[in-house]
Amino acid sequence: MFYSKKFKKFKKIKHCFFSRNGGFSKGIYRSLNCGKGSKDNKSTVIKNLALISKKIKINPKNLILMHQTHSKNVIIINKKNKKLKIFNSDAIITNLRGLALGVVTADCVPIILYDFKNQTIGCIHAGWKGASKGIIENTITKFRKFSKVSKIFASIGPCIGRKSYQVNKDFYDNFIHKSKKNTIYFSQKNANKKLFNLRKYVADKLIKLDVKVDHVNYDTYKEKNYFFSYRRSQKLVENDYGRCISVISLI
Repeated sequence: MFYSKKFKKFKKIKHCFFSRNGGFSKGIYRSLNCGKGSKDNKSTVIKNLALISKKIKINPKNLILMHQTHSKNVIIINKKNKKLKIFNSDAIITNLRGLALGVVTADCVPIILYDFKNQTIGCIHAGWKGASKGIIENTITKFRKFSKVSKIFASIGPCIGRKSYQVNKDFYDNFIHKSKKNTIYFSQKNANKKLFNLRKYVADKLIKLDVKVDHVNYDTYKEKNYFFSYRRSQKLVENDYGRCISVISLI
C-alpha cells in the first residue's frame, strides 16, 4: 500500500495506491489482482475487490470501477447513475460521499484527483494513448464545471518508468508529428530505440492546467515484487497479466 504525502494531509478524503500483494489470486495474478478484464478467476477478483473495500471502509457495492479502453471519455458519477454496472470511460468524477472511485493499471499511469474547494474527487487511467487523446484535459474541464473557483490536486501513482519504457521510431515520430516540443519526453536508448518518459508527459499536462501535482514514484516494470506490468508480462511471454488498483473516496 502506497500513499501520497500530500493527500495524507487532507482530512476529508481517503486514498491508496495498492500494490499487487495481500490478495487471493494465484499464478501470474498473484496476489491482489483487481482486473475484472483479466483472465483470472472472476470470483477471486471479486474477493480481492471486497478486500480493497474493507481496507478503505466502503461497501463493496460502492466501489466504482471503469471499463477502460484508452479513450478520452469522462463520466461524472451522480445519484442517477451511481448504480450502473458498467462505466465506459477512462476517468470518473464525483462529489458524492460514500463512494470510492478506482482505476486499475499495469504500467499505465493512475491519477487520483481532489478539488479541495469543491470537495470533488476523481481518478484517471492515463496511458500514452488516452493522454495524447486528451483524457487529462477533458477530466479537468469536467472538474471545473462544478464551480468556476477550484483548487485541484493530483497524485500520480506508480507507472512504468522512463528507463523501462523503450519505444520504436514510429512511436517517436508520431509524438513529434503532433508537436516538436514533445522531444523533451524522449531520450536515446540506442541507434534504433528511444526511451519515453510517460510520467513527465502526464505531469506536464496537469501542471499546464494549473493542477498541483505530487508523485508516488515507483517503476511498475522494475518493481516486480510490488506491481503488475503489462510490458514485463509480454517479455516473459505470459498470456495475461494482473492489474493493481488505486482508490480515492470522500469521507
